[in-house]
Amino acid sequence: MAGRITRKELKTDKFAVEVEHTVDYVAEHRRQLVLYGSIAVALVAISVGIYFYLGHQQTVRARALADAIEIQQAQIGAPNPGALVTFPTEDAKRAAEIKAFSEMAAKYPGSGEGAVAKYYLGAIASDQGKMADAEKLFQDAAARGDKNYASLARFSLAQIYMGQNRRADAEAILRDLMAHPTLFVSKEQATIELAKCIGPAKPAEAKKLLDPLRAGTGPVAQAAMAATPDVSSQ
Repeated sequence: MAGRITRKELKTDKFAVEVEHTVDYVAEHRRQLVLYGSIAVALVAISVGIYFYLGHQQTVRARALADAIEIQQAQIGAPNPGALVTFPTEDAKRAAEIKAFSEMAAKYPGSGEGAVAKYYLGAIASDQGKMADAEKLFQDAAARGDKNYASLARFSLAQIYMGQNRRADAEAILRDLMAHPTLFVSKEQATIELAKCIGPAKPAEAKKLLDPLRAGTGPVAQAAMAATPDVSSQ
């Protein structure tokens, strides 16, 4: 596996999934605020004020994240009436992406949305071959994001470690992701990547992992079949 991992090799998400995730994140924390505010009746007035303030801040963060992702999804070329955002060149788009996500990460460092921004910055860094930067950003995203984005960041970390021949580190992450699948990293996805990771040292186990997936149908079976030559040839 090459040392440089492009963004195409990393897990990507559609704009609609991002927005849906952010809305769910906001809703979950609002429920927590209501719960905490009900602990002491004497603090109801203060709690309500804090609730609406934090709810507003989460709305602001969600909008800022959506705006940044809109840039990430933007088209390259002449202005298009059907596209909300376009850029004349890939370099111009990349600069705008970095600026938007960097501002998010700096302004909301302890939030879920800030962790998502760190994840995207990690993907950009890896695409540019800045693997040390990408590793740090993915680690930050994994530490601060919710379980879905944390798993996505850890999966990306495993890919970086595989590219650097740090297979023991990658294997530990992937085995944990297999045991704890999420919306963004399925058990099957982690299994296929684990098989590719351990193939050189443990070909029999790698084949055992892939065989049940190859026996099925659909995208998972196709991915398992595609991974088999990589495993058998290492």
